[in-house]
Amino acid sequence: MTRPKTVVIGAGFGGLALAIRLQAGGHDVTLLEKRDKPGGRAYVYEDGGYVFDAGPTVITDPSALEELFAVAGRPMSDYVDLLPVSPFYRLEWESGYAFDYVNDQAELDRQIGRKSPADVEGYRRFLDYSKAVFEEGYLKLGAVPFLHFRDMVRAGPQLARLQAWRSVYSIVSRFIRDEELRQAFSFHSLLVGGNPFATSSIYALIHALEREWGVWFPKGGTGALVAGMVRLFTDLGGTVRLNAEVDRIETANGRVTAVATRDGWRMDVEGVASNADVMHTYRHLLRDDRGARKTAASLARKRFSMSLFVVYFGLRRHRPELQHHTVLFGPRYRALIDDIFRRETLADDFSLYLHSPCATDPSLAPPGAGSYYVLAPVPHLGTAPVDWETEGPRYRDRILDYVETRCMPGLREDLVTVRHFSPVDFASELNAHLGSAFSLEPILTQSAWFRPHNRDDRIANLYIVGAGTHPGAGVPGVIGSAKATAGLMLADMPGR
Repeated sequence: MTRPKTVVIGAGFGGLALAIRLQAGGHDVTLLEKRDKPGGRAYVYEDGGYVFDAGPTVITDPSALEELFAVAGRPMSDYVDLLPVSPFYRLEWESGYAFDYVNDQAELDRQIGRKSPADVEGYRRFLDYSKAVFEEGYLKLGAVPFLHFRDMVRAGPQLARLQAWRSVYSIVSRFIRDEELRQAFSFHSLLVGGNPFATSSIYALIHALEREWGVWFPKGGTGALVAGMVRLFTDLGGTVRLNAEVDRIETANGRVTAVATRDGWRMDVEGVASNADVMHTYRHLLRDDRGARKTAASLARKRFSMSLFVVYFGLRRHRPELQHHTVLFGPRYRALIDDIFRRETLADDFSLYLHSPCATDPSLAPPGAGSYYVLAPVPHLGTAPVDWETEGPRYRDRILDYVETRCMPGLREDLVTVRHFSPVDFASELNAHLGSAFSLEPILTQSAWFRPHNRDDRIANLYIVGAGTHPGAGVPGVIGSAKATAGLMLADMPGR
């Protein structure tokens, strides 16, 4: 039996995980990446000894990563070390209240009881609910492709029992009365691009997932995990081509026949999987295919997640008082989120996530110094057509001023390097439709079967992997999508 020639487009976490599974399963895989480094949203910037992970920095479900390496016959510890992070997050409000989200039930009970005694038992019941949706939505269905509507019908009774039509916030509010605690246990859907007031309550499973396996950070940064996955893939015999922007996927008679890059490289293939943005895949890469153009038109009518504005900065002094992950809630919660998802202009206030990786790994900055990034959820370009070339530097300075006032006095005085990444950069660098940071918005009617399928319905040997397909965004989600897509590809095109 020959090794099927397969191309994976895009070296994000989903593309890398899929390429590893296919190469280990007997395919001859070429991984094409537009940028000069692998990682996709997990790109790495370096400046004068400061290392900045561009994207995902919260690693949950290490078992999914360990399974990926095990499929390839290698222990993950040979390629990357994961370091535990505690607290998972420090949550801070302008009122002065702070909550350390830890994986310790007694400590959580103590903190919740001090804030709102009636909510101690309510939190326990919320945790039970979260564990139930974790069992049904993640453990059972997280890596199962939803190719047919009957797959959705089979899942229907459990989704109904878990009240999947309700929002994350409304479910949290069933169990918890205190408003700041409601925010503490509902903000997680923003980590996968979801509005807590619209995203299906199924995404409350993120809480149980973190309680099950903890929160981790790769030694050397998230980029070290990317590098370990690339090394595993090449150790298996796979080929990586960087600076290889795909221009088109060629099709004939309902099948992909070849992939061509902008620099003139071309390969005849037996199968293609795209980890590129789903709209970019169907609207641009498959622009010569009539059926794909129809798919693109249908996708364009769907709701896409918000974008992000990210500021990367290095300080000459590390701030040991900061936790690894800090969420700074602004003066508004529901109203701000409504502005982010619906308003045609940029809000005057913001809520922020502050990343301080040197709290766990000091090697990511020069001795005694600190690398940081701070991100603000913002509207995508279709919601608010902001002139980011003009507004970006102003918004960056507003964010840095706010962070300096809230929790990092002397920030400006210690500032060594700074850069930012706006929705326009998501669109240009990552080909993200409307500059969306997480692809389709994870509402119920855009989840599971309603999401773009892991295998295309019309083009027999075209597959999708990553945030745009089932199960969705987030590192565990895209790793799960790779497992689902690999299962289809290996069944359709068995390797030797």
